[in-house]
Formats: sequence, C-alpha cells, structure tokens
Amino acid sequence: MTRSLTRRRAIGLAAGLLLAPTVVPTVVWAGERRVAAIDWAALETALLLGIDPVAATELRQFREIALEPEIPAGVADVGLRGTPNYEALRLAAPDLILSSNFYERQRGTLERIAPVLPLTVYEPGVPPYARAVEAAAALGRALGRDAQAAVSRADAAIAGFRDALGGVPRRPVFVVSVGDARHVRAFGADSMFGDVLGRLGFANAWTAATSYSAAAPLGIEALARVPDAAVLVVGPMPAEARRELADSALWRALPMVRAGRVAHLAPVNHFGGLPAAVRFARLTATALGGAGHG
Repeated sequence: MTRSLTRRRAIGLAAGLLLAPTVVPTVVWAGERRVAAIDWAALETALLLGIDPVAATELRQFREIALEPEIPAGVADVGLRGTPNYEALRLAAPDLILSSNFYERQRGTLERIAPVLPLTVYEPGVPPYARAVEAAAALGRALGRDAQAAVSRADAAIAGFRDALGGVPRRPVFVVSVGDARHVRAFGADSMFGDVLGRLGFANAWTAATSYSAAAPLGIEALARVPDAAVLVVGPMPAEARRELADSALWRALPMVRAGRVAHLAPVNHFGGLPAAVRFARLTATALGGAGHG
C-alpha cells in the first residue's frame, strides 16, 4: 500500500513539472509574428513554447486524438494535414509556416504564402525524442522563445515517471494501436512511443523494422512471439474492434491477455512532439504501475 501511494504521488509531481508555467523573455518582435502550423508535431511544439498559432490543420481530429496541449479558441482550421487548404492558409495571413519533412514537395507552394520553417521530428529508423528537442530549440531561436525551460520540464517529467516505476519489473512491452479485431500496429524504436518507452526503462517488445508511420502492421497472433510481454493499446480504438476483441478466442488465448498484462491508454498523438512524449509517459506510468503488470 505504501509503495502504491508513493508511486501515485511521484507521478503527480512529475506531471506538475510539465504543467508549470514557463517564464520567457518578452520579445515584441516574436509576439507580432503570425504562425501557422500544418504539421501536428510542429503545432505541439509551438504551443509548448507559448505560441498561439493563427492557423493549423485538422483541429477537430487533433482535439479528439492528441487532447493536449489545448488548442486556443480562434485558431483557424486550414484543412487536412496531407493536403492543407492553401486558400484558407493564405487568408490566415501567417508570417511563418511551420511544417516538417513530410511537406517538402509542397514547400514551393507554401513559400508563396509565407516563409517556411521545417521542424523535422520523424524519420525512418531515427528515434524522435531528440529530434523533438531540436525542433523546440529551432523554433525558440526563430521566434525568441525560451525553449530550454520547456525542454527541461519535459525531461524532468519523464525522469519522474521513470522513478515512479522503480518497483515495477522491467518486462518487455508492446505498444500497439488496434485497426480491427485481427490486426494491430506495433510501434517501433523510431516512434515517439518506442523512444519514450526506453526512456522509462522498458524494452520495446517489437524489435523488428517498422514499415509504415513508425509502426509495423501485423496480425494479433504475432504478439505471442514474446509471451512474457505486457501490451499497451493506445487509443482511440474503433468501437467495432473493441466489441469483436471481447469475443475473440484468438485474442483471449494470447499469454499477456490471459495474464492480465494488457492496458488500454487514452488517445495520444502518434506524430506528436514533446507534449505527446510526456502524455504517453504519464499514461504509461499509470498503466504499468497498476496491479497485473508485474
């Protein structure tokens, strides 16, 4: 009982480190910049540094999947991430557009609207946390914001969650999202989830290469290859898949399901920046710190 209370308290203290307000120098030039973010990791990075964008993409979806940071009222939605609405973006009149390597083919078109600052976090085979730190530093330099304070809080929060899990056995962990009752996507080392999992002191049970969006699509029977693993299911999960999994003999036969080593996490942005990293760490610490995952 004492260990459980201590763990919960430590998790709460670590979360508070990220939520504490950042004191940044007042820069009139930076405050006058109108920033649009068409990439979600870039959007999270801007919000982390206290920059309220004038426009961003897929805001309704972001609010449902990323959940945090909170999007301020008045931010214009300029369409899909893959194909932003250039006319809506032009009407938002940004001074700077935050993008990523995913938008290089569109860069020429975007630059006819405003200067573009690519903030690359995700690349195949490259753990993204350090890239997210670099993205925050690059944006801070561009707009005169104190990125180091925000980065330090994120690092300290994740370290706090790791400490809170000190008494939990370090078994391997699958991090997956569910597509349907027979298939999942396992997040690898080049996903934010895989990177943060290692920073929490756990081995990623999925060690093979990833082939799509930092995750590998596979049948659920593949989870049985590491029978002593735990499984973290990152939401959202399709309602139909949830119903079918409950009745699936194949799912119930998996060793980790039989042993109760499966936890369902609330949604987290799969392509997020440091805020997504800390959110995933917090949810993971709570899930793995509970009963049934030892």
